[in-house]
Amino acid sequence: MRLDKFICKSTQLIRSEATVLLHSGIVLVNGEVIKDEATQVHENNRITLNGEVLTARASRYIMMHKPADTICSNIDEIYPSVFNYLDVEKAQDLHIVGRLDADTTGLILVTDDGRWSYNITTPEKQCAKVYRVQLRDTVAGDVISRFSQGVLLQGEAALTLPAKLDVISPK
Repeated sequence: MRLDKFICKSTQLIRSEATVLLHSGIVLVNGEVIKDEATQVHENNRITLNGEVLTARASRYIMMHKPADTICSNIDEIYPSVFNYLDVEKAQDLHIVGRLDADTTGLILVTDDGRWSYNITTPEKQCAKVYRVQLRDTVAGDVISRFSQGVLLQGEAALTLPAKLDVISPK
């Protein structure tokens, strides 16, 4: 994780305050003064601020049901953000793992653990996602083969990765 983020997870400071402290030279990583806020640090590093050892608080993992007419964003846009439904401290440190469209409801995951969310969302990790969809019209006959080859989404230049489609009922 970035050093400035580690400081924020270890204190009550916000990122801009952490950056000021870093630039002042009072943050040490393994005994060495580090002034670059983007420096990557790990659990096994010894990080001190004014001589006090910092320990990051545990990461948070939240499952929530996303209602219709909300967006998977940290800020309100045309639709309100799902964060309006979360009553947690330091919500600004959280992010949504993946996304669902505004008119879609269902389980979303919210966390402040970037490594964990990366492992879930990056295609290289092959973490399967399952969606249950109800349609207005019946499923066309060629849909299963189209999904297995990837589909072109509106506004995208490339096909999605192949997906497995199980038709449970005609709609």
